[in-house]
Amino acid sequence: MDRPEPLATDLLPAPAAGLSPQALLESLLFVASGPVSAARLATALELSPAAVSDLLQSLAADYSGRGLRLQWSDGLVQLTTAAEAGATIERFLGLEVTTRLSQAALEVLAIVAYLQPATRPQIDQLRGVNSDAALRSLLSKGLVQEVGRLEKPGRPILYGTTPDFLQAFGLNSIDEMPRLDEEE
Repeated sequence: MDRPEPLATDLLPAPAAGLSPQALLESLLFVASGPVSAARLATALELSPAAVSDLLQSLAADYSGRGLRLQWSDGLVQLTTAAEAGATIERFLGLEVTTRLSQAALEVLAIVAYLQPATRPQIDQLRGVNSDAALRSLLSKGLVQEVGRLEKPGRPILYGTTPDFLQAFGLNSIDEMPRLDEEE
């Protein structure tokens, strides 16, 4: 009789310090200063990357409907608060609601998010106006970042969104953005 192959989580070592591997993973995500790779988590936990991936999926399912979420960006994962809790968290922390984006900044952010990587000349052409101020504002807020340079004369800067963008809009990945209707 053939035995089924064990799941990666079946091959986990004995719990360290009385905590399950999932609890240890959660602890690492909590103390991480930013997004971290599954490989780095696997090394710290002395597990295989496949086992860590299984644990991350289980943890994400556990957080469904709760106040925490796992957010993935470019192969990195981070523990964040649920976007739905944003207003309550802002009120608790006494944060001013002065972080609203102007219409111009929202337009530039949408263009960067959908085209990324995008250059300022591409953004200006789509908007029909100069976008320097809006782009600077988004850079200072950490919603967009320089991701490289285009290999053509002048080597214009390429811009893309950041993990902060995903968190601000309650997205786990850029793939969760609404699809654009090509006719619009």
